[in-house]
Amino acid sequence: MKRFKDIHNRFIRLTSERQKHFETDHPEMSRQIDKIQETLMNPDIVVKSRTDPDVELFYKYYEDTPVTEKYLCVVVKVSIGDLFIITSYFTDTVKKGDILWERR
Repeated sequence: MKRFKDIHNRFIRLTSERQKHFETDHPEMSRQIDKIQETLMNPDIVVKSRTDPDVELFYKYYEDTPVTEKYLCVVVKVSIGDLFIITSYFTDTVKKGDILWERR
């Protein structure tokens, strides 16, 4: 299991099972752990999920990824005393939802 800190200095865990899941479903995510950490610590925007109020989506734009220019989205489940990464993937757009934090 890996542990990261986010922009709010909270610890977020990534289990081996979750890492294997998103690297299998999104093979371009293989060897992207450094970008995941960077996205959590230095996001461009953090959005609350519209479908699950306990989920936060961290986005950071990268010009160079395995799939061209994209945002990296790191999906974090937030429950009392436990934050963990559900999945992570590259995307063209930021999902709609309440903005929790935005770079200015």
